[in-house]
Amino acid sequence: MPPTPQSSSAPLTMYPTTVFFNHHHPLFFFLFSLLLSISSLPSALSSSCPLKYQDTSSSQKTFQNCIKLGNQEATLAYTYFSRNSSVDLVFSGNFISPAGWVGWGINPITAGQMVGSNVLIAFRDPTTTKPILLPYALSSSVKSQQSTLVSSTFTKPNITSSSLLIIGTKVQIFATLTLLPNQTKLNHIWNHGAYVQGYSPTIHPTSPADLATAKTIDVKTSTISGRGSTAAYTTRLRTAHATLNSLSWGFLLILGAVSARYLRHQLPSSNPFWFYAHVGLQMTGYAAGVAGWATGMRLGSLSEGVVHGLHRKLGTALFCLGTLQMMAMFFRPKKTHKFRKYWKSYHHLVGYACVVVAVVNVFQGFDVMQLQANSPAKMAYCLVLSTIVGVCIALEVNGWLVFLRRNREQHSESDRESADYDDKAGGWMMAHSC
Repeated sequence: MPPTPQSSSAPLTMYPTTVFFNHHHPLFFFLFSLLLSISSLPSALSSSCPLKYQDTSSSQKTFQNCIKLGNQEATLAYTYFSRNSSVDLVFSGNFISPAGWVGWGINPITAGQMVGSNVLIAFRDPTTTKPILLPYALSSSVKSQQSTLVSSTFTKPNITSSSLLIIGTKVQIFATLTLLPNQTKLNHIWNHGAYVQGYSPTIHPTSPADLATAKTIDVKTSTISGRGSTAAYTTRLRTAHATLNSLSWGFLLILGAVSARYLRHQLPSSNPFWFYAHVGLQMTGYAAGVAGWATGMRLGSLSEGVVHGLHRKLGTALFCLGTLQMMAMFFRPKKTHKFRKYWKSYHHLVGYACVVVAVVNVFQGFDVMQLQANSPAKMAYCLVLSTIVGVCIALEVNGWLVFLRRNREQHSESDRESADYDDKAGGWMMAHSC
């Protein structure tokens, strides 16, 4: 059965401490200040991960262990009962907006995975604004955002009871878990989001810290393992992905196309430098682009519940187009072959398609990274891209001017030759007529 939502808004009670001293003597005042500071130190340290909590019945509940989960200022206090293999716990998290949600749950099968988890999500009822706590079973369709998250019974219920307490922005989820015989490790997941649509929580933030919200805790030994260290790894991987793809698909690929179109017309026909420059830039860009695409696929596997559909599809399409372009190099007909013109049309079409898709996907990547318009990385790429576009426009205009001038010169020379021929022909006819 799903847990019954409960709420309580009883205020926390603070009890003053009475101290007797002679306040006229400076020494007593100094000693009192020192003792007060020392006595407040343990409570200050324990406040980050307390063992005592006020439950929904306004009574104090004490737990044996408390663990700071590391991200989102979340904590987990619990007591393990070995006699009946059960755990009493309270998860503490924070709302990030008044209409937001906070969730905590257990994955009974796989550590560090959102899919397959049974979670309890707390938020305020959209109709009555009262706090509610509902059960959700997370499926793969929810992770890929193919369906909305709808409250449902747990597939493998091991959460036997639960309750909720909200104090300001602080959320406390109380639960009792029944474990299997000899089971002491629990795969915890938690997160929070900005708002709820109806009774369906929306996607959580996708920063590295918000993606590293999974821990496996041994409730018997209090040992912890999890994805907390993955946040730094994910950040490095994201930086490498952005750098490789912007330099390869978004820069070297464009330079390769520019060298093929403009260098060959600026150099003598006998100079093959343009060809080697074109091939070298394209092959280097493709190799770096494949590495960037691979890091993107790895990022996708690490980012639970996050799917950047358009960016992923454009990246896969770009990888396929680039691979076709590289394969075309091994099937290039000779200049005298009858299929040469069809190969050139295919090569040009796929090449320019790669350039367009690459530039669009680079800016899609900037949107995924949530970079502002004045971001140094975004401004630097825009500057480089605008410079390349400006140079291409100048070369294109110059090329057309040269073409038109040569065409005009050829027509003038052809007209002179025709006039000379007519003069000679006229003279020959006059000579024979005499």
